[in-house]
Amino acid sequence: MNKKISYLLALCAGFLLAVQVHAQKFDELAKTPQMGWNSWNTFGCEINEQMIRDMADTMVKTGMKDAGYEYINIDDCWHGERDAQGFIQADKTHFPSGIKALADYVHSKGLKIGIYSDAGGKTCGGRPGSRGHEYQDAITYANWGIDYVKYDWCDTKGINAEQAYTTMRDAIKKAGRPILFSICEWGDNKPWDWAKDIGHSWRTTGDIYPCWNCEHNHGSWSSWGVLPILDKQAGLRKFAGPGHWNDMDMMEVGNGMSESEDRSHFSLWAIMASPLIAGNDLRSMSDRTRKILTNKEMIAINQDKLGIQAQKWLDEGDLEVFAKPLENGELAILFLNRSDSAKSLKHVWKDHYLKDDLFKTEIYFEKQFFNWKNVWTGAKGDTQNAFTQTIPAHDVIVLRLTPKK
Repeated sequence: MNKKISYLLALCAGFLLAVQVHAQKFDELAKTPQMGWNSWNTFGCEINEQMIRDMADTMVKTGMKDAGYEYINIDDCWHGERDAQGFIQADKTHFPSGIKALADYVHSKGLKIGIYSDAGGKTCGGRPGSRGHEYQDAITYANWGIDYVKYDWCDTKGINAEQAYTTMRDAIKKAGRPILFSICEWGDNKPWDWAKDIGHSWRTTGDIYPCWNCEHNHGSWSSWGVLPILDKQAGLRKFAGPGHWNDMDMMEVGNGMSESEDRSHFSLWAIMASPLIAGNDLRSMSDRTRKILTNKEMIAINQDKLGIQAQKWLDEGDLEVFAKPLENGELAILFLNRSDSAKSLKHVWKDHYLKDDLFKTEIYFEKQFFNWKNVWTGAKGDTQNAFTQTIPAHDVIVLRLTPKK
């Protein structure tokens, strides 16, 4: 049977089934926050198949794969035109071998591949979106061997977000290949209220920008620095958990901020249980950047199977303390210095009580004792003694607490 006829028959079957009952997302995916790399932050529309192959190679060579990163995600502008039957084609100039061959190469490295589309008629980069072609596109992605779809929200005036993302979820499920579905509508329609059964993660804010505490105004929209994105997570932790994550956007580690800011950025995304999607050029990253991105103990906090997003425990203005319950009664504690100058810290554990009503955690530090390890320096101590240290400007200290026996 002609391949295009087979596709069209599958497409029709998908539509008929969708009328009868909604599908479900692939529940076995993203039990911990997804980890990978995405092309947009560094390259925008300047992408091609050789660069994507290079990133897959580098992810393996630099130890990122061993540290847990698995997705190589192609963002906007890979698209060519749709053919006469409406099926999307790759840009023949930049992806002459096609996406299927590229997916095969990425898979040969023991990695997975992601692709990008949009709920509107045009993507943010002006390429063909998926509106009206959802089932066709899902079938195409499955045939190509795609493992991850980032689904954007440009050119969507008058469209209901929940319905649009549900349609693509159903299309992906009907296509039959397990694909992680990443919802990217910037938090405009409060996806945390409705997206748990639709996507595996949802963006909670507009786009990130590589700065510490800024708003980068683009006229009709803004992109945000590390601290503004962190602050926009207030009240959202109850919506996150295994298979459904609050996405604080792709990371800017290695894209121009200071070492302290990069370390803080990575630590905050990790403790907040956000997906860890690198956005730098892996081929030219410094050893400093590589060490931040591959800190296995920080990654272990992010990938903890309880899947609990940290809460802001203490707020002393420029000094904030976050706490994240972990498996086996352990805790991750992050001290954040938001200010432009170093801060002296003296944390007397027994003077503070930790209560987490959402996840039923209650700790009296004068009665319950822990050993701690500094995730970034390896230093060790315990909570029976005050924790005293200086935190540089824009930096963090992260401790992993283990109950004393």
